[in-house]
Amino acid sequence: MKQCGYSLLAGGKRLRPILISSTYELFKKDYTKCIPFMVGMEMVHTFSLIHDDLPAIDNDDYRRGKLTNHKKFNEATAILAGDSLLNNAYLIILEDIINSEDEIEKARKTLALKELSYGIDRMIAGEYVDTEYEGKQISSDYLEYMHKNKTGALIKSAVKIGAILGGAKNEDIEKLTNYAEKIGLAFQIKDDILSEIGDEKVLGKPVGNDREKGKCTYVTKYGLDEAEKMLSNQIEEAIECIKEYETEDEFLSNLALYIKNRNK
Repeated sequence: MKQCGYSLLAGGKRLRPILISSTYELFKKDYTKCIPFMVGMEMVHTFSLIHDDLPAIDNDDYRRGKLTNHKKFNEATAILAGDSLLNNAYLIILEDIINSEDEIEKARKTLALKELSYGIDRMIAGEYVDTEYEGKQISSDYLEYMHKNKTGALIKSAVKIGAILGGAKNEDIEKLTNYAEKIGLAFQIKDDILSEIGDEKVLGKPVGNDREKGKCTYVTKYGLDEAEKMLSNQIEEAIECIKEYETEDEFLSNLALYIKNRNK
């Protein structure tokens, strides 16, 4: 469907595929073996954005400076485009697993696919809380749960997938998972901040939508200054989690700092 390509090729940070490859390269060097998972992950992420923009959820008109999928085409087409992206993500990854001749590699890829499925499930759970409690006050614990899952789940899965494919030990996966959870939460806190004080031209979408819709965010719950402090704390803790892995390359630390300082 060309409607899939409209959203898939609309730009974006490609953060989740980058996390897969950069985490993989902590343990092995040929990241090209991760490409099916990198492509699949970006397709899953794009599926989630198309559905998130729908009238039944966020009802957004613009994404990355372009009309959202349902505004460019129509609501039914957008639903089907999202479904198609999700389905094809699995087809690409499954074909890669089936064609793997090395049994250890096949087992790792199967575990990685299972992790992707967990990530999708957690993302949907977080999205449910976001829609169910729109216009309502929620507890700090629920707000953290929503953010860690709605936005953080696929970020966490991306890091774990890279580590699994790279043959990381369980203790390494645990440390990298802690890093991923912190940058995932930080990413959403930064989104909350940008939704309040960002530049609409840079963001490619209107500012203030979350407050107008009555969404509970880190800014509406704690205030802008406190949200900024919480963001900084998450980034500092994330960098501390991965110090031992960055003797030569500080990419993951720089990525965490990028999340903190980004303007879109």
